[in-house]
Amino acid sequence: MIYLSLISVVVFWFGGSDVVRWRRLQAEDKAQSADIKMVFRSEEMCLAQLFLQSGSEYDCISALGELGLVEFRDLNPSVSSFQRRFVSEIKRCEEMERILGFLLREIQKTRIAVPREDECPIAPPPRQVLEIMEQLQRLEMELSEVARNKEKLQRNLVELTEYTHMLKITRTFIHSRSRHEALGPQYEEFPTMEPDSVAGCTGMQRLGAKLGFVSGLIQRVKVEAFERMLWRVCKGYTILSYAEVDETLTDVDTGEISESVVFLISFWGDQIGQKVQKICDCYHCHLYPHPENDEERADVLDSLRTRIQDLNNVLHRTEDYLRQVLQKASESAFSWVVQVKKMKAIYHILNLCSFDVTNKCLIAEVWCPVSDLTNLRLALEEGSRKGDATVPSFVNRIPSTDTPPTLVRTNKFTCGFQSIVEAYGVGDYREVSPAPYTIITFPFLFAVMFGDLGHGLVMSLFALWMVLTEKSQKKKRSSNEIWMTFFNGRYIILMMGLFSVYTGLIYNDCFSKSLNIFGSCWSVKAMFTNQHWTNKTLQTNALLVLDPNVSGVFTGPYPLGIDPIWNLAVNRLSFLNSYKMKMSVIIGVIHMTFGVVLSVFNHLHFRQKFNVYLLFLPELLFLLCLFGYLVFMILYKWIAFSARDSSQAPSILIHFINMFVMQGKDITPLYPGQTGLQIFLITVAMLSVPVLLLGKPVYLYWLYRGGKVFVDAEDMRE
Repeated sequence: MIYLSLISVVVFWFGGSDVVRWRRLQAEDKAQSADIKMVFRSEEMCLAQLFLQSGSEYDCISALGELGLVEFRDLNPSVSSFQRRFVSEIKRCEEMERILGFLLREIQKTRIAVPREDECPIAPPPRQVLEIMEQLQRLEMELSEVARNKEKLQRNLVELTEYTHMLKITRTFIHSRSRHEALGPQYEEFPTMEPDSVAGCTGMQRLGAKLGFVSGLIQRVKVEAFERMLWRVCKGYTILSYAEVDETLTDVDTGEISESVVFLISFWGDQIGQKVQKICDCYHCHLYPHPENDEERADVLDSLRTRIQDLNNVLHRTEDYLRQVLQKASESAFSWVVQVKKMKAIYHILNLCSFDVTNKCLIAEVWCPVSDLTNLRLALEEGSRKGDATVPSFVNRIPSTDTPPTLVRTNKFTCGFQSIVEAYGVGDYREVSPAPYTIITFPFLFAVMFGDLGHGLVMSLFALWMVLTEKSQKKKRSSNEIWMTFFNGRYIILMMGLFSVYTGLIYNDCFSKSLNIFGSCWSVKAMFTNQHWTNKTLQTNALLVLDPNVSGVFTGPYPLGIDPIWNLAVNRLSFLNSYKMKMSVIIGVIHMTFGVVLSVFNHLHFRQKFNVYLLFLPELLFLLCLFGYLVFMILYKWIAFSARDSSQAPSILIHFINMFVMQGKDITPLYPGQTGLQIFLITVAMLSVPVLLLGKPVYLYWLYRGGKVFVDAEDMRE
């Protein structure tokens, strides 16, 4: 385990480009490599005071942001966010973000790919902010106007298309009704429309009523309710004819594709016509005028075809122009988004600073790694030079009693393992970092569970493909959360796959099948040569066991892993589960012991020696007296009992249980003096429990009371 830990430290030290990861403020550091102290424990931090001259503060913060060296403290905690100095600049950035959001949505609708640059652009200087703002506003106005015109054209095109379908379908309604009238009245549609024998006209015509028509389109799902409402309101004095439209039409408002139905309503009188109009409005029907005769219908259809063709031409030209504008805007969209975000971040940082008495200098307080103070000074000099400041900005290190933030330097290989550690909790300042050892322990413990050569190889190849194509995958910047989880953990998956291949070879397991690489070390031939098995034995026994005590049956240990003959054995699962369980217990106890030992370095570093006696030693004694003793029994049983006396080997589980219940005197001991040693170990373990629970609280309470009494005595003495 120690060798594995050393290997992990080497991998942590030499793997990839350095990236500084703040525990409170995530940022990337493009500075120098970390030394071995930074690997073993978190970075040493210091509190520094920055004096930023007026006119160059923006460039200085921009230079610091590109390096990601520092974490700023808020020097205006009592001032609300709306009363700070750079609120107007932040609002301007938010306005640009709104315009960029509109621009990206339009680009996404047109399905234009936004090219992404390999390197992120830096924040633009303040004098270019207004130029970018004007450019974005001009682009928004142009896109909004073109989009409105396009929407109007699409709406007109849909209306003309619906009108065309309505005219074609209602023509069939009129012609079918004319044929019925030519054959004679088959039934009485309107009871009050019998022709008068004297005047030759119907009763409705005598009352001055006129025959009217209402035609239009309605959604298919509303037809039944629409027909029922017409019948109830109009008392049956209407005739409704409808037919479905073969083509699917798109709603301009919602953008959804809906099935429509063309209807034609015949009625007598203006009063019924008004009711029909109101019902159509309630059901959001699209109404269109109905021609009086076939000639007028043909003229309207011809004009509609001409207008539809003209609208299609204009719409295609509008879409081409809109695509050209969006294509040109997409070339700079990525740069604009990054620049606006950086500008907004800079102004947020400037709001954390305070002004001096003369309002000519900004004062900021930052946490910075001690090893990067030189880079911090160089960044301030560069920012002052870009801002053309007459007085350079400078930094001053100040003492502080506050606890600094935790900083651990990682790279693209180790950042995933550091994330695993942070999932359980962020370490305190200057604590020992367990991430280097996790590089080995986490994949290895996973492989102990997932030990399969075939599955491990598939996992390794998948992770290797992600590692080899990581540059192209980063450029794509996928928004799929599941894929990004796999991609960010590509090195973890690679290590887990490689360790699974190793444990799969040890388990001799490939897709749940054994591999016979070196041939079995067990031979049946010796059983017949020594006449251990006879024909009668073979005939009367369905299952036979190979006895290693017979000379020549077992020729020696298998070169690598488990002998493939166990795949044919009846007790295969019993043997393998026992073997894997005992190996897991041994590795797990070693792993926990190693973690407990690491805590000693924290206790000694923080000069808390009482934690060594009240925490470390009781934890170690409790762990080793119970589970360490279990590992000892497993190893002792493997060494002490051979194949000849294996039938006499006692059960470790029974002995371990009897150790707690203080029984088992009638059971054969595993070794001489076992009972006395177990009583001693269980006593030490039980005595460690109250020390772990009460030792440190009682000691701290004693210190607190002793210090308070001392202070009271001093006050009385004064």
